[in-house]
Formats: sequence, structure tokens, C-alpha cells
Amino acid sequence: MTTILGISAYYHDSAAVLMIDGNIIAAAQEERFTRIKHDETFPSNAISYVLDEAGIGVSNLDAIAFYDKPYIKFERLLESYHAFAPKGLKSFLASMPVWIKGKLFIRNNIWRELQTVEGKPISKKPKLLFPEHHLSHAASAFYPSPYTDAAILTIDGVGEWATTTICHGTQNGITKLRALAFPHSVGLLYSSFTAYCGFKVNSGEYKLMGLAPYGIRESEETRSFKQAILDHMVDLKPDGSIFLNMAYFDYAAGLRMYNPTKWQRLLGIPPRQPESDEIAQQYMNLALALQEITEEIVLKMAETAKKITGSSNLVMAGGVALNCVANGQLLKSGLFDKIWIQPAAGDAGGALGAAYAVHHIHNGNPKIVPERNQTEQDAMQGAYLGPAFSDREAEKLRFKYSAVLKRYDHFDELCRKIAALIADGHVVGWFQDRMEWGPRALGNRSIIADPRNPETQKKLNIKIKYREGFRPFAPSVLAEHVDEWFDLNASSPYMLLIAPVKHRHRKTEPHGYNELPMYPRLYHLRSDIPAVTHVDYSARIQTVHQATNPKYWHLISAFNELTGVPLLVNTSFNVRGEPIVCTPEDAYRCFMRTEMDFLVIDNLLFAKKSQPHFKDSTQSPTPFPLD
Repeated sequence: MTTILGISAYYHDSAAVLMIDGNIIAAAQEERFTRIKHDETFPSNAISYVLDEAGIGVSNLDAIAFYDKPYIKFERLLESYHAFAPKGLKSFLASMPVWIKGKLFIRNNIWRELQTVEGKPISKKPKLLFPEHHLSHAASAFYPSPYTDAAILTIDGVGEWATTTICHGTQNGITKLRALAFPHSVGLLYSSFTAYCGFKVNSGEYKLMGLAPYGIRESEETRSFKQAILDHMVDLKPDGSIFLNMAYFDYAAGLRMYNPTKWQRLLGIPPRQPESDEIAQQYMNLALALQEITEEIVLKMAETAKKITGSSNLVMAGGVALNCVANGQLLKSGLFDKIWIQPAAGDAGGALGAAYAVHHIHNGNPKIVPERNQTEQDAMQGAYLGPAFSDREAEKLRFKYSAVLKRYDHFDELCRKIAALIADGHVVGWFQDRMEWGPRALGNRSIIADPRNPETQKKLNIKIKYREGFRPFAPSVLAEHVDEWFDLNASSPYMLLIAPVKHRHRKTEPHGYNELPMYPRLYHLRSDIPAVTHVDYSARIQTVHQATNPKYWHLISAFNELTGVPLLVNTSFNVRGEPIVCTPEDAYRCFMRTEMDFLVIDNLLFAKKSQPHFKDSTQSPTPFPLD
């Protein structure tokens, strides 16, 4: 038996993974335990969890894999500062103490932190290995995929030096074929525009992607933005490689992503004030222009990967692989027969890839794809790799919070009850079994609602998630019914593909629709399922398979039996600025702080109005309203 601990840390989204004989035992991000979103600190809590899942300690491990090579990253920082000197002095003075005090002594730091996790001196130190950042990403995409031969495309901000790599994965290993080096980066280009449009780098990229469909595709302004970017900022080559005009960007040696004076002169609009409520049409058009350029880059890179590998399969990782709009366009192109994307495509997934790299490359184990049924297409176990909790943990809420709950002995009865509540317009927190791995809630830590209700999107965004009202929600659809509602001919279990709603389910646009302000467009009744239909008739789809999540599948099936609609609105169980909930207590606290109506934890049902701390100006707690 070979046990490997994978770790990512010290940038953002720290995480830990435990692998035994090439099988994933457990995986989790540190943020879920500390409740600090994108927590970058050493993942002590995540490590404790994954080791506890196997009942072992650090001394029982055979190897520990850290997801990148810090010394090479430090070399890149020094060379970048030297290249841009004297520019970047403030950034240099800010970053060097962090490296000198900690990151340069990464081995000592890791052993010190692991000894704290162990609670005693480590009796037998396992091997400590450092795969390259992009190898960790590539391994995370290829080895759990259902293919023994695939082109591997990794696109992110930056690792040590690489910002994009094309590799070829076979049974015998991973071969790097092409690389794009810092500072020329698709991820950092996208993040720069994220900042310019007033969103936070490393978390607001989703918002920029969601804003793009509000842009007017045929407008002169959108075309002008796109041309300005391609003429002055980005030199896009036929093979998909890009060269950025660094006169417009400050991230290589500065404290900002972009040069505001040059950007404003080129684009004709100032930087949007961070997180301000108003979003002018100009920024929507700018977001669309960037999204179109990103899609063009990704498609050209994929064409190059196809050409130089000859593979009919593509796997992807890196933060840009979470751009599900670009992924949808890539799938639609038909360039590859099959596409698979790592659900934790960002830096958290590097912990998984590092462990895979040690198992397959360092230890020399060839990749073997076992026989699986049709709905179990990969080794990720549906991405349900985090902690699970017993009913006893949930029942403790009665003592700590005087929570009122009702137990259902038969899960089918509970599903019918929840389906009816959702059909009546209620919003439900749904907490089951093991927590998801990656940034998406996939039915175990989800907030769910009725996709037919035109008020659902507004209610979820404003009264429950406390986030920008323009942001779309995803449908969870029974895999066997997906082609009845969406133009998608592939499975999308990890909510990483965008596809259009079928024409027969759409409503007619009113005259002058594109000229309407943002929210009149948003709240126009666009389809039979308006809560999950974005303004361009697209949807970010999760296909739900009975084999990987039978509980969620049964709930959606109960809703389908009641309404004839085989899908639900699914959004992550958290509020803006917080990580997805991990424990039953996290779930109850989030439930009580928002306008969710009901909470389900395993077979237990909590009604908001029955809770002793429920406060409403027009209503007071009532007897449990379930029968």
C-alpha cells in the first residue's frame, strides 16, 4: 500500500489530498474549515481531515507532494524585478520579506507545520517531492480522466515560469510539448480586465464572465474594444500563443494589474469603482470583447494541441479552464471527440495533481482506466471527496441553538415533501453526505429552488446570496433528460460547460431588447425556466447522474414527477464573501442569516418559521409547518 499526501499552499486556495494506491481517499480546501475564502495558509485542517479519513498519521505516509517548485518561482520573481528595474521597487520591498522569512525555507516550514498536525515529533519522515506547477495541473487533468491518451491543455495565471502548457498524456506518462512563459499570460490578461471592471482579482473572474452576455455583440463599441485590445495590448498568434504589450500591464513588477492611465486613454472609459452597484453598458461591452478574445485564444490553443498530439481527447486544468463559456465553445467546435475538465481546475487542484504525479511519474505506475458504467466516467467519484457528518452532528443543533427539526425515516417521503415545497416557491438549503471538491456545489452543499419561477433569480441573489443581481444561476438536470432542455450532447457533471436552452423552451424577445437597461433585460421572461436562463439564452449545466449522487438524483426526479420539469436551480450553499458550508453548524448558521425557507441535513428538515431565533416584522414563529 502506497500513501501519498498532496498539498497546495501559500498562494490562494490551499488544499490537501490523500491518495492510496492511486485512488483518491479524500480532498478538501482549507477555506472550508477556517471559513476564510480562498485561504492561502498551510492547509493544516484539510490535512488533518484527509489523514483522519484513512485513520493514519504523517508518519504512515510514503510521500508528500507539494504542488510547485518555490525556488524556481523565486528565481522568476528576481529576474522579473531585474528586467523591469527601477520600476517595481515598492512591490520588491513588499514581497521579499515574505519570501525570506518563509517561502525560501519551504521544506522546514512544511515539516514544522506537519509536526503540529501530527501533535508529536514525526517518527518516520516520508519523501518530500516538488513537481512543477504546470505538471501538477496537467496530472490533475489527465490521470483521473477516462482516457489513456489525451492532449493536455493547462492555462492559468502563472506557475514558476509557465503560464500555458500543452502536454501529451499516455499510459506511460506526460510529455510537455509547448509552453508560454511569464509575463505573457491568458489568466493574468483576464484578471487585469476583472480588476478594471471593478471586481476582485482571483475571485471576480466569474463575475466578469457572467457580465459578458449583457454586452451587445453587434455594437460598434464592443467591436472597437476588441480591436483596441488586439491592436495594442495582445498580439495573438495563429497557434494561440499571445504576447502582451507590457507597457499596459503592471503585474510583472508592480502592485497593480494594469496601467490605469494607458488603459483609460486606449479604451476611453475609466476603471470602474470596485464593487459599485451601478454597471454601465460600456463595461458590459468591454467584458464581452474580452470574453470573445479569450474564447478565440483557447480555441487556437486547442487546435495547436490537437495538431501536435494527434489525440482525439482533450483534458484541461488551470484557472482559465473554469471559464465554462469558452469550454462550451470548444465543445461546440467538434475539434475533439471528447473533452474532460478537472473540477478543481485552479490551484487547489494542484494538490491532487501533485499526488498523481508522484504515483504515476515518480513511482512509475502506468495509467489504467478501470471498467466503469456509463455514468461513472472518471476517477473523481463525482467530486464528492470532502467530509461527511452523521445525523448525530446535525441533531446537536437542537442543544446549541434550540433548533426545531423533523426527522423523515423514509428518504423518498422527504424528497416528495421538498419537491412540493420548492414547487410552491420556497428556497431550500440542501446538505447531504460528502462535501464537494472544487469551487462548485454539486448537490451536497447546495441551495436549491424552482427554475420555473421568474422571481427565483432575484430572490436568490438579493435576499439569500447577498450578491450582485446580474449573476446567473445554474440548472442541475437529470442526465437522462438533458437533451430535452439544452443543446448539449455531452455530460457535464461538474458544471463546467455552457450550452443554450432549446428553442422550444424559449420566449420571444421584446422589440429593442438589447437596448434595455441591465435589469429589465435580466428579469424578462426568457424561457420556461427563466431562473437558469441567462440573458443570451445560455445555461451553465450540471448533469446529475444516479450512480454518483443518488440522493440529489432522487430529489430532482421527485420534482420532475410533480412538475414535469427534470431540473432545479442549484447555487452554492454560502453567502457572498464566504466559502461553501462544510459542517451542519455552518449550514444552520447560514440558513438562519438568510431568507432561505427550509434546510435539509440528511433526513432532517428545519423550517425557518419554526426556529426560536426567527425574526420577521410581520410573522412570528409558528408550529412546525410541514404537515
